[in-house]
Amino acid sequence: MPERAATSADGTIVSNVRDPELLVYLPDAAKATGDAVILLPGGGLRVLGIDQKLLEVVKRLNDTGMAAFILKYRVLQTRNAPQPPTNPAAEPARWPEYPPLAIRNANANPSPNDPDLQAVLRFAVADTRRAFDLIRSQRRQWRVDPSRIGLMGTSAGGGVAIGTLLAADPQARPRFIASIFGPALQDVAVPANAPPLFLVTETGHGPVTDGLQALTTLWRTARRPVELHIFDVPPGKLRNGLWLDRFFDWLREQKLD
Repeated sequence: MPERAATSADGTIVSNVRDPELLVYLPDAAKATGDAVILLPGGGLRVLGIDQKLLEVVKRLNDTGMAAFILKYRVLQTRNAPQPPTNPAAEPARWPEYPPLAIRNANANPSPNDPDLQAVLRFAVADTRRAFDLIRSQRRQWRVDPSRIGLMGTSAGGGVAIGTLLAADPQARPRFIASIFGPALQDVAVPANAPPLFLVTETGHGPVTDGLQALTTLWRTARRPVELHIFDVPPGKLRNGLWLDRFFDWLREQKLD
């Protein structure tokens, strides 16, 4: 099935990604610090949402001298065409009532027994590891220090970021992980010397928030750096301005900038 994209003023939703692609956004050469972030879009492992919020993060990263890379990782193959991004003004005023989800070892995967999605998660993690390899191979051209690459995942992309760390590939070890409403999608055993973790979610986001709280507890128990922000906002109203400034402050405090 061919890759498809649905585009609106808010951004693009991509489905049926079979051939991973790394979208490269480099800062001005005079600003380049050698730092880089691989951005993993969300979409429930079924689609990838490359929206204006994500592109705003890219711009902010570039403005601070950091290279940004959006990874189009493999997703579930489907015959259905993707739907265009939702108009933020049409978001519901209240959070839905989420069914209870048993979370063990910080695993907040809503479909833990779906073999197709389990396979897609493995593919997405493999694609992320390959992205590290590609950046390393182009490090001089892109002015990136391979030891200074972080991961930022949105929604399911956060689960892919955690999965990449758990794959324990020394060539794809992120310098830090930032997850924006994206809990782990598999059981987590915090590695020794796990990287600093920055987490953002909303009060009403049900099992997502529960999963990120559980992940925070695991990092704290392992005595590894972790910061969690829970914002009390309506659905779809978590703007970058609420957390992005704090993220850059956190990078400085952790001496990651």
